[in-house]
Amino acid sequence: MKKLLLFVFILVFELTNSQTARKYSNEFMNIGVDARAFGMANAMVSHTGDVNSGYWNPTGLLQIEDSELSLMHASYFANIAQYDYAAYAKKIDDRSAWGASMIRFGVDDILNTTQLIDSNGNIDYNRISLFSAADYGVTFSYARKLPIQGLQYGVNAKVIRRIIGDFASSWGFGFDFGMQFEKNDWKFGVMLRDITTTYNIWNINEEEFKKIQDAQTQNQFQNQDLPETNEITLPKAQFGLSKKFDFHNDMSLLAATNLNMEFQQTNDIISTSAVSIAPAIGFEFGYNNLAFVRAGAGNFQNSLQLDGSEKVSFQPNIGLGFHYKGISVDYALTDLGNQSAALYSNVFSVKIDLSIFR
Repeated sequence: MKKLLLFVFILVFELTNSQTARKYSNEFMNIGVDARAFGMANAMVSHTGDVNSGYWNPTGLLQIEDSELSLMHASYFANIAQYDYAAYAKKIDDRSAWGASMIRFGVDDILNTTQLIDSNGNIDYNRISLFSAADYGVTFSYARKLPIQGLQYGVNAKVIRRIIGDFASSWGFGFDFGMQFEKNDWKFGVMLRDITTTYNIWNINEEEFKKIQDAQTQNQFQNQDLPETNEITLPKAQFGLSKKFDFHNDMSLLAATNLNMEFQQTNDIISTSAVSIAPAIGFEFGYNNLAFVRAGAGNFQNSLQLDGSEKVSFQPNIGLGFHYKGISVDYALTDLGNQSAALYSNVFSVKIDLSIFR
């Protein structure tokens, strides 16, 4: 067990190479929020217009009429990890709005067996303790209309806090920038995440690390050096387009698409050494602004098969929503826990327009 804990600890900090950008740095901030968005495969950048816009595109906060509150919960990796989100936003005046949100992604009650065997070589189960590995992201958002008709922008300031029991912790800071433009019922959006790169600095508890540093394998000690303590998150860009179609009998259809870009080579269906692009598309069928059915597909990847060939895979999502007198309850069935296998997760969220209590 000591060797296993050492392996996990080293693996986590393998991402923290000084002045090196890592592919999965602060990846918990890229999962997404809100069951409505998950049901539409996260194709939200151009049309988001509620309290959850602080995550998808802060520009959308300008569509809030008064103030709103949002809560979400989801289980990750077959209920091993818990993913929670809360957000609040308020209109400042006719031209500006602000919001704040917090994300927690964590695994709790992990067994710490580094002290399981005492100095005499005896196993003592009373020496087992518990710890948590949790990531926190706090975002402060501001949005404002520009003098140009239909054009508006928003900015995010993010604080990242990551904790691995008593072993290590880090602080990180970053910024996002978004814009939206509407003309002839077409909506366009752009979201630039981590525009200055998000920089995490880790603080490693050397005393705790030393307890697992000298793991023994096949009578040979693996003396591990302390991991590097700097971690950089590269910028990402998202471009969105959407339009809502209204039909007879109070029926409507919202169609939206995103182009999600990373400035590094990945398994996305469009991938070069300079940039990789993965599309996402989502639909929302509505009745009388009361009931909604959603569907979407995203995360299009080039997957390597056992025979060495490549196959394009994607992630399908579906969802339901109900809205009544300022209260929205949404549900999504989505491949949240495993992006390549049929392991689906249930996502629930609620959104409340606080003006109904006035």
